[in-house]
Amino acid sequence: MRTATPSLPSVSPASGFVRVRGARENNLRDVDVDVPRDAIVAFTGVSGSGKSSLAFGTIFAEAQRRFLESVAPYARRLIQQGHTPQVDEITGLPPAVALQQRRGTPSSRSTVGTLTTLSNSVRMMYSRAGTYPADAPRLESDSFSPNTVAGACPRCHGLGIAHIPTSASLVPDGTLSIREGAVAAWPGAWQGKNLRDILITLGYDVDVPWNDLPAEARDWILFTEEQPVVEITPQRDRIAKPYQGRFWSARSYILHTLADSQSQSQRERALRFVESGPCPVCDGTGLTPAALAVTVAGLSIARLAGLPLTDVAETLRPLTQAASAERREASAGVEATISRDLLARIEVLVGLGLGYLSLSRPTPTLSPGEMQRLRIATQLRSGLFGVVYVLDEPSAGLHPADAEPLLVVLEQLKASGNSVFVVEHNMDVVRAADWVVDVGPHAGTGGGDVLYSGPIAGLAGVPESVTRRFLFPGADPEDPADAVRPVPARREPQAWLGLHGVSVHNLQKLNAEFPLGLLTAITGVSGSGKSTLISQIVADGPVDRLVTVDQKPIGRTPRSNLATYTGLFDAVRTAFAATPAARSRGFGAGRFSFNVAGGRCETCLGEGSVTVELLFLPGSYALCPACHGSRYNPETLEIHYRGKTIADVLGLSVDDAAGFLADVPAAARSLETLREVGLGYLRLGQPATELSGGEAQRIKLASELQRARRGHTLYLLDEPTTGLHPADVQLLLAQLNRLVDAGNTVIVVEHNLDVIAAADWVIDLGPSGGDAGGRILVAGPPEVVAAHDGSRTAPYLARRLQE
Repeated sequence: MRTATPSLPSVSPASGFVRVRGARENNLRDVDVDVPRDAIVAFTGVSGSGKSSLAFGTIFAEAQRRFLESVAPYARRLIQQGHTPQVDEITGLPPAVALQQRRGTPSSRSTVGTLTTLSNSVRMMYSRAGTYPADAPRLESDSFSPNTVAGACPRCHGLGIAHIPTSASLVPDGTLSIREGAVAAWPGAWQGKNLRDILITLGYDVDVPWNDLPAEARDWILFTEEQPVVEITPQRDRIAKPYQGRFWSARSYILHTLADSQSQSQRERALRFVESGPCPVCDGTGLTPAALAVTVAGLSIARLAGLPLTDVAETLRPLTQAASAERREASAGVEATISRDLLARIEVLVGLGLGYLSLSRPTPTLSPGEMQRLRIATQLRSGLFGVVYVLDEPSAGLHPADAEPLLVVLEQLKASGNSVFVVEHNMDVVRAADWVVDVGPHAGTGGGDVLYSGPIAGLAGVPESVTRRFLFPGADPEDPADAVRPVPARREPQAWLGLHGVSVHNLQKLNAEFPLGLLTAITGVSGSGKSTLISQIVADGPVDRLVTVDQKPIGRTPRSNLATYTGLFDAVRTAFAATPAARSRGFGAGRFSFNVAGGRCETCLGEGSVTVELLFLPGSYALCPACHGSRYNPETLEIHYRGKTIADVLGLSVDDAAGFLADVPAAARSLETLREVGLGYLRLGQPATELSGGEAQRIKLASELQRARRGHTLYLLDEPTTGLHPADVQLLLAQLNRLVDAGNTVIVVEHNLDVIAAADWVIDLGPSGGDAGGRILVAGPPEVVAAHDGSRTAPYLARRLQE
């Protein structure tokens, strides 16, 4: 089906449109659509409708493919590449930049400063305009980075963490003799025997308990820097020839392993025999003493990098004026020039609600929303012109108060001569767009059509659109615009769970009370301490069980998928094994697993694809030539259950499988709960690596919902509405209320006003983020919080309650 494109009213598209013809990526149904350039375009639709397939999988993927065609083949091997989209033609397509929701890089050396490149300017400022101790030589900018040889602390190599072997860590059990393995830090097998034989040759007693050895002997064995070489005649092996053996103390062996070993398993083993903590030489900064001695505005670079960005801005503001009679004019001018540039860039981050972050904050600790906003701010300062920016829910994880500055930044990107394509569920962001592309009407096979492409107001006339009723509430009196509890009957708490004297991050001696048996929402601006607060909750008193339903992946490889994680695949494999054809061949349930030998395809080992390496060209994945992507060998695929092979079943969507497996109780129960949390569009065999954080969280929630209802369980969820269309939020709320009505307690960290308004109890933190947050401003029913004068959540919640 080719979707007709509505007439194209003007939105000042001076340079025309991106014209897509015949898009068939994922569930897109041969879509034709025209999208204006030099405009903010919102792509909307329920979760799984195909909007990301259009914006990212088609438009951005094709822009990236065209760019990479201009890159030398050998260089292309070094670039992580996407796929070639299924589309007939795209015209009018400029270069594109994708800013997607991704978790922080696992590198412990990556920080907010390095991600935004602010650290480069800060280092240059300290190098060229810093105050040096008397007679100290001027340092190059690299000397102020813990990631360079010149700047890294010699003790901890720039990590800020020292691994110190101690007597207790090297010898966990002093009652053992050396022969019995007292020096547990030493290697096993031949290497350990070699070190023991060297000690025997040197005259040490290896058969008495470690604690009975003289202190001097124990100290030498563990900590000596000496490495004597002696001739060893192997014990209990008189046939072996003597050899020259070199001694390593336990500490030397461990430090050598940590510094030089290429084996991750050996490094992990060595870490078990050290005590780790802030490096005593650099005090955890990772820098050399020479670098730490240089100051700007009285602060070392480590202290400046540890300040919230709002404080960094206040520190830099006085430096932007080049004037100081006591300093050289050139130095003062450099300081003013660099500080002005830094201040302008930091103010963009503060405006995006990230002022509570510090330059030294490690990126693995950032949320996907924080990472994306940092990238947006970096792009805003890049000065690029004529680019299509494709953003994945930039409002995700944002308090309504922080979403408003985001809109200003998007407008700035457009004003700089760029196009901004935004995949969004936040209706306030959609209303601020110039154009909307609504995809649907439903998810999976029920979606994939462009229902409307045009100015925002025109969507009001498209009755098939699920987005319409949320974008224009009350426009159609016959359509129930709000199925969540607009004026819910508040439940009464069964008991209270208290936290007292919590001091973590920006929470200082905080006391909090959580009602049990209710749905509680924890609110506040980004960085106010919400996630930190729920991380301190432990099961206590009347709570029998604590379940944290987070957004971490349900698996790290494509072998983990929806069916295997929920357990429904066990029921499916059992059903196949029970067929007459399987029984006659002696096939058990294990035969239908693609993870073990027997039924899987041995060419691809059950992966369904093989890696193709081409000389001077990028490596790529291709369907397995033996099984053609099915993952199974031909004998296994000869077994049918109600006309389908096991591979066919894995290819079904949850919605389709619910009907097909309705008579398999264990599978049917799992499928129904997955549909209830809005995941009916996912395929049973969908790899875990293709799932978003929000989808992974809802799969975990569905797994909990299918358990027997025991009650007295405490569920903690951190922003469960991430990635959800307002219609899907209604489904989620219904399931959360099911848990509460069954006698459980649900506590959610949320910015979504529909969820907050439907909660029984709200705990609002603030007033701002970072050091200006960490306090409970008000706690009570939503109506009480909405009336609080000092809460930044209050005005938005009050407006929502009045709708």
